Amino acid sequence: MAAALSAASMAVHAQAVPSAAAAPAATSSPQAQALHAQIDERAKAIEQKLIAWRRDIHQHPELGNLETRTAALVADHLRKLGMEVKTGVAVTGVVGLLKGGKSGPVVALRADMDALPVKEQVDLPFASKAKGMYLGKEVDVMHACGHDTHTAMLMATAEVLAGMKDQLPGSVKFIFQPAEESPANFEPDGEKIWGARQMVKEGVMANPKVDAVFGLHVSSSYPAGWIAWRPGPAMSSADQFWIDVTGKQTHGARPWSGIDPIVASAQIITGIQSIISRQSNIALEPAVVTVGAINGGNRMNIIPDKVSMIGTIRTYDEGMKKDIHKRLATTAEHIAESSGAKARVKVVELYNAVVNPPGLVAKMGPTLERVAGPGNFGLQPKSSASEDFSFYQQEAPGMFFYLGVTPKDKDPNTAPNNHSPLFYADESALIYGVRALSNMAVDYMLASQRS
Repeated sequence: MAAALSAASMAVHAQAVPSAAAAPAATSSPQAQALHAQIDERAKAIEQKLIAWRRDIHQHPELGNLETRTAALVADHLRKLGMEVKTGVAVTGVVGLLKGGKSGPVVALRADMDALPVKEQVDLPFASKAKGMYLGKEVDVMHACGHDTHTAMLMATAEVLAGMKDQLPGSVKFIFQPAEESPANFEPDGEKIWGARQMVKEGVMANPKVDAVFGLHVSSSYPAGWIAWRPGPAMSSADQFWIDVTGKQTHGARPWSGIDPIVASAQIITGIQSIISRQSNIALEPAVVTVGAINGGNRMNIIPDKVSMIGTIRTYDEGMKKDIHKRLATTAEHIAESSGAKARVKVVELYNAVVNPPGLVAKMGPTLERVAGPGNFGLQPKSSASEDFSFYQQEAPGMFFYLGVTPKDKDPNTAPNNHSPLFYADESALIYGVRALSNMAVDYMLASQRS
């Protein structure tokens, strides 16, 4: 997840989930009730295994496209459950197929496996001390975004559903994905692909074709066990841009003898702000353009030839995104030209916006309400974080939701965010994730069976 939810998102506790259609009859039938009870029983029975898996993965984190140990652990587990297993998908991804005892739809459940180049500062007996290579440099590695919990929860979900496969009216595809946080072995350049996009390209959503896909992300912004979701645009797209401004080097005491790319760059940064504040219809959807780094020059009395800057664009609407890309290039190029400099702009689209189809949310919302329990769920505010789960949603209807992991005696408004070296996940929340994923798969199958 490219950025954590803000503490302000806790306002969600006062917001109700938009009224959804009543739970389909299929999910309240005696058959459904029996399956729900069995899921709860099986999940409780393996809760300690779930926690043990999580701690093992947390202690041995691996960066994007390097998750070999984690992938081997997952693949071995799925094989022991009797599934068809593919490994090496999108470099280190693992896919397991569970065929139910009755015909029905194919439901995909997804977990990401990669960690972050962060040094852990949480005092735990299973804290990470791991090192890894990130873009050619040795770094500390930590599961600072909770992907260890995602992997463990999906492993447990696989065991729960495998134990009742003869009763399932459909099949379940378990997708264990690498590199959601981007690859550690190369810099995104607009040409290479990774993570979910690569898994889709390699056919993970086909053979058999997936009818619906579900995923979750843990968050420090909610108390342990709280479940939050949102219909429509829920998480923003993420694009990266580079702007290189070229001038003419000269002595700092004689600026008129050259062309100053530093001044031009300062004007470009100011001009970029007007793209959102004056040129974009933010009544339609919010958007963000941020310059995150700028580099140029190496001495106080030398005006350099070149200044480089990088930044990010966050949007929820595809049309707005394309328009901002054009305006970014126009703004930078024309401002540079006005001072005699030249600007070269490059934009790489990383992840699309996560958009939960309202119809699917209305169908599955009652399932999450039942799993969370009264007073333990709410409406997720729009997040400017990004997730490559969006690429699965382009292939099949998909729903993504959040699971709170902050201890209930702690204030989520002050809890360390995802990506912090102090990020902490309360393991009592994990069984909620297993029950949610298992019930969503079963309820979708049952609803489709009777539609």
